[in-house]
Amino acid sequence: MYKRILLAYDGSLEGAVALREGAILAKRCGAQAFILSVVPGGGGMQVAEGISAGPMAQQMETYTALLERGLTRLRQLGMTPTGKLVVGDPVRAIAAFAREVRADLVVVGHRRQSMLERWWSGPSGSYLSDHVACTLLIARNAISDDAFEAEIRAGAAP
Repeated sequence: MYKRILLAYDGSLEGAVALREGAILAKRCGAQAFILSVVPGGGGMQVAEGISAGPMAQQMETYTALLERGLTRLRQLGMTPTGKLVVGDPVRAIAAFAREVRADLVVVGHRRQSMLERWWSGPSGSYLSDHVACTLLIARNAISDDAFEAEIRAGAAP
């Protein structure tokens, strides 16, 4: 069914849920898995970078390590994921990378926001659904380490 699955991973609990659900789907479908980590590149970071050299470099190191952790985890489970790290707006970056790799499924986590946060940050969820030309899965099923490893190792077809 799915041949190219993009997993958005930022190291958060929600990102881990997306990584796990997406990896299970990729394994079951025999799909290529792509992991994207996005270093938020907002104006606040540029101001901080101007005041004190290093915040962006620190974030790049953190996100590089997160991406490598996700890639290593999937490799240990017998998968061959491809990873990419970018700087920018996460929603725009996910949509762009999905087009680049011709993804037929994008898996993202979901973080609940208050009304004020939603107002402040804008309708990013609707933007992503409006700008990817494939199926979008919002992962919400927390999967334990043991259940994840058992599911991946089984690799059973759906």
